[in-house]
Amino acid sequence: MPNPVLVGVKLKMKRDALSTVEGKLTELLAKRSEFESAVEAAESEDDLTAIENSMNENDEEIKTQEEEKTKLEEEIEELEKELERSNDKKPKKRSKLGGKEKMDKEQLQELRSAINTYIRSKGAEIRAVEGFKVVDGGALVPEELLTPEKAVEDVVDLLSYVKKVPVKRGSGKYPVIKKSGSKMNTVAELEANPELAKPTVSDVAYDIETYRGYIPVSQEVIDDADYDIVGLIDEEIRDQELNTRNAAIASVLKSATPKTVSSLDEIITLLNTGFKTAYQVKLYVSQSFFNDLDLMKDGNGRYLLQDDVTVASGKRLKGKEIVVLDDDMIGTKAGDKVAFIGDAKAFCKFFDRKQVSVKWVDNNIYGQMLAGFVRFDVKKADAEAGYYITYTSGATTPEV
Repeated sequence: MPNPVLVGVKLKMKRDALSTVEGKLTELLAKRSEFESAVEAAESEDDLTAIENSMNENDEEIKTQEEEKTKLEEEIEELEKELERSNDKKPKKRSKLGGKEKMDKEQLQELRSAINTYIRSKGAEIRAVEGFKVVDGGALVPEELLTPEKAVEDVVDLLSYVKKVPVKRGSGKYPVIKKSGSKMNTVAELEANPELAKPTVSDVAYDIETYRGYIPVSQEVIDDADYDIVGLIDEEIRDQELNTRNAAIASVLKSATPKTVSSLDEIITLLNTGFKTAYQVKLYVSQSFFNDLDLMKDGNGRYLLQDDVTVASGKRLKGKEIVVLDDDMIGTKAGDKVAFIGDAKAFCKFFDRKQVSVKWVDNNIYGQMLAGFVRFDVKKADAEAGYYITYTSGATTPEV
């Protein structure tokens, strides 16, 4: 069986090489655009010939780099399969609880011990226990260990509100079909079927990026500790992953069509007329904006937001769920009164390439640091599914 650590190192080298090739291709394509502009500005036949020769050389180099890119992508895919095969050959002893495959306490303890051993040995010792995998030279942290025993209060995970798309490649395209609103027609018996309205299909291009979070753990602490190291790092890794995902998703939500509102009436009008009924609209508001909404009353002094204990914020507006986010998450700074109003699942796609993993990396201060890695991309899919709202003044109070 191939050594998973060795395969992981080879995989990293190939990915680094692919990144270099992609950088060269970007430069070469930019040069081609410059040549095309130079052709239009050429003043003589000699100038045109020189530009043409340079363009041909550039095109040949583009072809060479594209071939190298294809070769590297095939090698990376093969190494990923090899790594997956080596992980799949480890013993499996899952027990079935409640109809779903989950680890029992004994298996979780064994797995936690294996990861502790990996951490203490800085990756030198890898134990073949059920659930323990090595990817890219690092240990994959299973979801069972990343799930905290106590839910973190007042933290919103935006991933639960958008469409998650697992992918197996570093880049690609994802087709999105917009709702046409068309319908079928009635026809008499034996008549030819009428042509239906063609759906609008658009490709969303994704390009996976790697995000890293570094956890300072000195070797002295590792050597002297008589407690569970994994128990300390799993929450920190989860927090870093959550914050990273939220920031990336919020950035895409903030790219929605901007709209300024100055009253509650304008917000309600947007909810009533700004979207097709097929969209599942919610309000993702900053804390400062939510405070203004929550304090609004009608002419009889009754609060306008509706109570609903089934949603995290406890409030709805015109039946639409309100999700409260930090001012600097959905905005840019404290005090921003902004919101994304729309169907986040239709508007935003989260392309997930890899789960959280940890491994040791060199550091000139700590000597070694434990690093967490996640790989994903977030893209806008349906621009009509949402608006980015800026609230500019106090709302008008409707009379009842």
